[in-house]
Amino acid sequence: MSAELVGVRVLIITSNTGVERDELVVPRDQLRARGAHVTHAAVEAIDVQTYRYDLIQSEPVRPDIALGEVDPGEFDVVVIPGGTVNADKLRIDDRARELVRSAIAGDRPIAAICHGPWLLVDAAVVTGKTLTSYPSLRTDLIKWGAAWADEPVVRSDSEGWTLITSRNPDDLPDFVGAITAEFSVRTS
Repeated sequence: MSAELVGVRVLIITSNTGVERDELVVPRDQLRARGAHVTHAAVEAIDVQTYRYDLIQSEPVRPDIALGEVDPGEFDVVVIPGGTVNADKLRIDDRARELVRSAIAGDRPIAAICHGPWLLVDAAVVTGKTLTSYPSLRTDLIKWGAAWADEPVVRSDSEGWTLITSRNPDDLPDFVGAITAEFSVRTS
């Protein structure tokens, strides 16, 4: 285990189905390997059905807690994986939207990948931000006042809070690297 992120508390939030497997397990496992304490919260504290490429059913993943049990003040960063169905369910969940707003109010960064930024649209927090996502979200993000960039990872500090975004599972090394770098800066 690396010590890069010792003491950093990471919260990954998902629905219970339609989660892009690698966008959940790769950040979870790699951030843990770097010393972070990672908690996975799902809408319900039951298995999360994961998928590959939104279509190929993959292994279920057991979350640590239910979304309703989360105290946003106990975490340093919120990570939002993609998966079309996952993001579509999270974006209409009041607890998920409020958790995002609370994290931002508490000066905690948000990291979202692929379809994950849909939750940010419905939480009404993308205006003035520059971000990336799966290409099909581009129009929604621009409509809600964001600037969109086709890059592996985008970090935006505008509007007084930090947002880290990536496009898809191919960008996971950059995504996890940007989360790690964020806390190297904050703790130095």
